[in-house]
Amino acid sequence: MNAAVLKMADAPLHRLLLVDDDEELCAMLDEYLGPEGYFVSMVHDGASALDTLASTSFDIVILDVMLPKLNGTDVLRELRKRSRVPVLMLTARGDDVDRIVGLELGADDYLPKPFNPRELSARLRAILRRTADHENGGEDPFTIGDIRIDSASRDVRVGERSVALTGAEFRLLDLLARAGGDVVDKDQLYEQGLGRRYSPFDRSLDTHVSNLRRKLGPAADGESRIASASGVGYQLRLPRKR
Repeated sequence: MNAAVLKMADAPLHRLLLVDDDEELCAMLDEYLGPEGYFVSMVHDGASALDTLASTSFDIVILDVMLPKLNGTDVLRELRKRSRVPVLMLTARGDDVDRIVGLELGADDYLPKPFNPRELSARLRAILRRTADHENGGEDPFTIGDIRIDSASRDVRVGERSVALTGAEFRLLDLLARAGGDVVDKDQLYEQGLGRRYSPFDRSLDTHVSNLRRKLGPAADGESRIASASGVGYQLRLPRKR
């Protein structure tokens, strides 16, 4: 652990697990992230990552896709069976398949290699800030149709069925639900839901919405609960009045 962190005894530290087989990169990120307020633990293969996550609590995880013993995708798949800890995936630049699969399995964000450590730090802060906003400052539970959303506990129910969502999926659903059936534009969904500006070439929002549709299931009329407003954004469809 970087000794610089010891100088920050009065500052809140975030426990971060860094999973990457590039030990030189890990050492560099430890040196950089320590003074940024992170207590960094490191493992260098997928099997060790799952063992560590099973025995130790972390605030956030940085997970590389390409790992020995068990790749990052498989680690994330197993992790999401028992934990909603925020995960930022590291992917090969230009590899859309890894990025999309990671988001579908429940990653909160991704960053292609090589990357600027400052951007990594900014992405981590955005994820943690959004997570804290919902855990500490959530509003009272509310319902829209048969969907019940509890922002404080991040609990979502459709009827009597509990729906497990990632942090990004929850924030997007919360934004759509609070819009009361109005269309929420992509700029707002990206900035408030995913913590970055909208780019026409970034398809991660579409992937998250696809996951939401699948997890929520169809509405009573058999149609998707989330409708697309072509070129504009998305809306959560309100139940039809009888």
